[in-house]
Amino acid sequence: MDLLPNIQKKGYRVLDLVRQREIHDIVPYTIQQKLQVTGNLISRLGLEKELNGHTGCVNCLEWNESGQILASASDDKDIILWDPFRYEKKLVLHTGHHGNIFSVKFMPKSNDRVLVSGAGDCRIRVYDLAFSYTEPIFTCKCHRARVKRIATAPSIPFLFWSAGEDGLFLQYDMRTPHVCRSEDRNVLVNLIYHAGNNVEGKCISVNSKKPELIAVGANDAYIRMYDRRMIKLSQIPPCPTHVLNTEWVNFTNYRAGKGDPDDNIPLGSVQYFIAGHLRSRDSNRSITTTYLTFSDDGNELLVNMGGEQIYLFDINNPKHSKAYLNCSPKKYTELGSSCVEQSDMENMEDFTEKNVKVLPPHVEELKREANEGFEQQKFSLAINLYNKAICRCPTAAVLFANRAAAYMKRAWDGDIYAALRDCKLTLLLDPEHIKAHFRLARCLFDLNRALEADKILKNFQQKFPEYVSNSSCKALRMDIKEAIDNGRDYSQSNHLQFPISEYEQEWRRNSIDYKMRFCGHCNTTTDIKEANFFGNNGQYIVAGSDDGSFFIWDRSTTNIVRVLRGDDRIVNCLQPHPSTCLLATSGIDPVIRLWSPLPEDGRINEREIRNLDDAASANQIRMNSDPFEIMLMNMGYRLPAHQGEFSDEDGEDQRDVSFTQALNCRPS
Repeated sequence: MDLLPNIQKKGYRVLDLVRQREIHDIVPYTIQQKLQVTGNLISRLGLEKELNGHTGCVNCLEWNESGQILASASDDKDIILWDPFRYEKKLVLHTGHHGNIFSVKFMPKSNDRVLVSGAGDCRIRVYDLAFSYTEPIFTCKCHRARVKRIATAPSIPFLFWSAGEDGLFLQYDMRTPHVCRSEDRNVLVNLIYHAGNNVEGKCISVNSKKPELIAVGANDAYIRMYDRRMIKLSQIPPCPTHVLNTEWVNFTNYRAGKGDPDDNIPLGSVQYFIAGHLRSRDSNRSITTTYLTFSDDGNELLVNMGGEQIYLFDINNPKHSKAYLNCSPKKYTELGSSCVEQSDMENMEDFTEKNVKVLPPHVEELKREANEGFEQQKFSLAINLYNKAICRCPTAAVLFANRAAAYMKRAWDGDIYAALRDCKLTLLLDPEHIKAHFRLARCLFDLNRALEADKILKNFQQKFPEYVSNSSCKALRMDIKEAIDNGRDYSQSNHLQFPISEYEQEWRRNSIDYKMRFCGHCNTTTDIKEANFFGNNGQYIVAGSDDGSFFIWDRSTTNIVRVLRGDDRIVNCLQPHPSTCLLATSGIDPVIRLWSPLPEDGRINEREIRNLDDAASANQIRMNSDPFEIMLMNMGYRLPAHQGEFSDEDGEDQRDVSFTQALNCRPS
């Protein structure tokens, strides 16, 4: 039978191709090419199959290394191993956990025999499926609060790590016996020592290319990356076996925020990351890292921030750090009205020489369309077009300046800070750009940096005296004066509610800023919401949302390319197949959904959300709404424009966003 012509038909699904490869072992290279994630396959992505077997929310998904097995775990306390290509259960493991399972992992190089799980009962269990389907070979009860994540390293078959809401991040070596609360040293990081007694561990990830690097997330805005080669493992704070969890917390809190008593974590072994505007966030909404993962090449860190957006950090380039806020006279020198690092000052001529003043025709056309969208108050459309133009021409000051204006008008979470970054880039390329100077002052003011805004505005007036009498300039000057007079300047106040160690203060001061930002989803309701790279080169980003959908972004432009309805309420987990265009998702529903490219047969994909901007705008308002407003959204009422809407000298902006579909959010 000649299968190659059939395989080459567009009507074949990815799972069909995989089955043909497995069963017939034919033309593997030809098939493998067709399985790679491409723009065409992303545009056809749709629901392939629903896997039913759990009776509770599915909180975690995990592919084995070859992609032949999918593991899932749930509130029902079971782990199920699936054959995803035949849609069949291979095994149902009744774990014995007494709480919701939040994480499951295959131990590397174990031939998929060894599984590790962590759960809400504060327990970690390890199963060797070749030995027993009922009894764990290893049980750990060192954590005193829920275990939220397990991490493994592909190149290290005997180690795994855990993140617990007790603020502990533990390391386990399967080669040695383990007795809980013994003299064993298995504490990699005790965050309570440095960040205070309210800190909770939420997630952990190991760099597959550099397994010495471990990133952890907590219930704050900081991402922490440790070089474990420099850390001395320590003991869990001593506690009698009869002491209750609440008493144990009190027992250990005497060290909270006072530093590590044994100095097990040297100052130089840690690097912190944070989206710059979250340093000075003054909001009642909590910020929590719900998921983080390293890129396949080990150079980037992708982070899903609960209560905020998704961020990509460059772990190798410290120049993405303190360049936008907290401009210190010792480290920064003013150029015009922008704060520029001294190293940038020395290379200023290089920046200005790179400024592209005459855009290539295709970029000029994108700019024209973006400007038109801006005039029509379609600010997300304008931003998307500027993003494409900047990808094609990354050193044109006019593109950054225009995008900054669009960010300021749209005013989603983090947009003002993104505009500030664009203003700085504009001024590096074109120090005489008038609007970028003025907008920089406006951004600083809107970020509650009134003193810095005042300094920038005064510099602007000296540099461009003809604008001193401008009405917008006068209005901003009055607003800044009022803010300073009333003490509304974040840079002059200490918003820390709890003491932190001296090391923690230093690590936070040296935090690295983000490289890219991905917006559109809503992440406020659950603390296990994932974001992952998708594609053999990580060319797409995927994440779930509280509105029951999941989003796909183009990594290079940060633009949304697809939104699909993935759950009746909330999508939490998205795990791409390790080698094919196949995606597994789960959420509040007790089912797992498999997504692959659908045949090009003209059928409508009923799960596709076509108005991407409406979906993203609805989620931005959802993130800033109280429960009553969300109820109105669910009933189909129209809500007023986002309260943080920013207007600049180009005029006021009044928006009204309608919501045709917004689903209930319930925590897992």
